[in-house]
Amino acid sequence: MTTLITKKTTTTILICLAILNGCNKNIDNKILTLPMKERQISFSDKNHALDNNDNFSPDNRFLCYDTRGTVYNENLANCKSIEKIEIASGIETILWQPESVTGEQAAPGVAAVSWHPKEDKVIFIHGPLLEEVKERGYYAIVNRTGVEVSADGKGTITKVDMRDVATDKPTTPGAQRGGTHRHEYTRAGNRIGFTYDDFLNTNYDRTIGYMEANPKAPAGYTHYFAVLLKPAEKGQSKPGEIEKAYGDSWVDPAGKMRAFVGKVRAENGVDYQTDLFVADIPGNVDIATAKSGNGVEYPEPPAGINIRRLTQSGKVEGNVRGSFDGKTIAYLAPDTAGVMQVFIIDALGSDQSADENLKPRQLTLFTENAANPRWHPLKNWLFVTTGGNVAAVCAEAGKNFGKTFLLTNDNLERNSLVVSNDGNMLAYNIFVESKVENEIKKFRQIFVMELDWEKLKIKG
Repeated sequence: MTTLITKKTTTTILICLAILNGCNKNIDNKILTLPMKERQISFSDKNHALDNNDNFSPDNRFLCYDTRGTVYNENLANCKSIEKIEIASGIETILWQPESVTGEQAAPGVAAVSWHPKEDKVIFIHGPLLEEVKERGYYAIVNRTGVEVSADGKGTITKVDMRDVATDKPTTPGAQRGGTHRHEYTRAGNRIGFTYDDFLNTNYDRTIGYMEANPKAPAGYTHYFAVLLKPAEKGQSKPGEIEKAYGDSWVDPAGKMRAFVGKVRAENGVDYQTDLFVADIPGNVDIATAKSGNGVEYPEPPAGINIRRLTQSGKVEGNVRGSFDGKTIAYLAPDTAGVMQVFIIDALGSDQSADENLKPRQLTLFTENAANPRWHPLKNWLFVTTGGNVAAVCAEAGKNFGKTFLLTNDNLERNSLVVSNDGNMLAYNIFVESKVENEIKKFRQIFVMELDWEKLKIKG
């Protein structure tokens, strides 16, 4: 049951200063409660979905979000706008709101927004405009592209990746033939990662890819498209081959490693496992060497891409996350009791390594499933949700590894956790009840939590 929070309510809890002295304090390895102050910043009667993306503006003054689920249903096809909110004032600004149609068949569908790490623009998925529906059809996971819009509210649009689904000729070099999704800039801003679903070859499952600005990009578009992995055909894989790639994220700032979850055929040739993989992308890779495919041939990665398998456990789930120094990857997997915990591993490691320092380590000991792991950008800390609450976990090697502090401790359901670029603030969604035309509805509202590192003496 969601606790009622009215438009005049914020949750204010006194900070308990005596509990924590950070990663450097010798305390028992258990979960302690350190309630911190959180504040509701959005109140309008619509959803403000953060989607666990990179939602903070470079100067940390704003958060971007989409409005999925406000009308009709949760299908992204019915999401109508991309917006931002000023954290200090709560003022909301529509960045992009195309003409749309709502229903089981809907268009265009705009959602899953992330902010550029250095520039005042955001990227999001965009389905067919209404005038394109007759030719392209309605929104679908195989019918969308990446679009950037200026974050100044002027609505300046830039087309990022070209979609070409013609079957009577080879696919335009640098174009995709389906749909890109969950676009993520590298922290340097030089590459964009994404998941990808093909329209022309439906016997292949989801995979991952990347884009970068290139003079050979299709005319009218800024970036050249390439898959990072050509998966095995669905149901046709051999032991060790990947049939699906997802849950991906950049590991290092320059975009030379992209970690992901791979659905891989088990050694018995029948079952499947889900494990942690890394795609290595050297800085000098020529993306234009990628094969774009045609009506019967699936796209192939550019020359020089290498895929490494880091785990053999077979039970990795969720989105993986690289630390800001690019040396460590956090991922989710069940413990012996079946509870999802956070594990970390060296980005060059493997659970098959003879070196213990390169093997995975279980970081958390929660009694409820962990979700939404996010690294602090400057300190050796991870933030995560568990049981609807937010926790901070010390990831520094040594005697305090895994020290955990619950920053909230109630019955609210927090999700889509994101961390500011300076590491001083968390943001997340909570469903809040609101009375709309004599009917009680629940909307995703945005809450923020300020982290005072000096007072709390957290030293990562």
